[in-house]
Amino acid sequence: MDAIIQFLTDWGYIGMFISAFLAGTVLPFSSEAVLLACIGLGLDPIVSTLSTTAGNALGGLTCYWIGHLGKMEWIEKYLGVSKKQMDKAERFIKGKGSWIAFLSFLPVLGDAILVVLGLMRANVIIVTISMTLGKLIRYSVLVATTLKLISL
Repeated sequence: MDAIIQFLTDWGYIGMFISAFLAGTVLPFSSEAVLLACIGLGLDPIVSTLSTTAGNALGGLTCYWIGHLGKMEWIEKYLGVSKKQMDKAERFIKGKGSWIAFLSFLPVLGDAILVVLGLMRANVIIVTISMTLGKLIRYSVLVATTLKLISL
């Protein structure tokens, strides 16, 4: 895993985008490690945050679209989201609408939220906006906290 992170770090903004895309799907990957490593190497924190957010949001949309296809066997096989996780996410989402995609940055449950929103045919524009905002805020807080700690 360290070699992969090093490779993506060497690619700069593109590497951050790719790592965040992979992490936005259900693949176990740490976009945060690549983001912080690149910032530590001197890349612009704002462009880095935007690049990582864009990749992670696009990865999240893959979860939404797989849910939209509605094939539970694909969801379990390719996304690793179990029926139990789907049921839990569906109970959580009921009555909250597309804006609940804001919480898609949450580990494990976030992917299931997006899949369920796809299954429910939630408004893709609202899902995209709210999901992207949630991910942007998460990465912004991470970067701001890290930069504050570095400057101390």
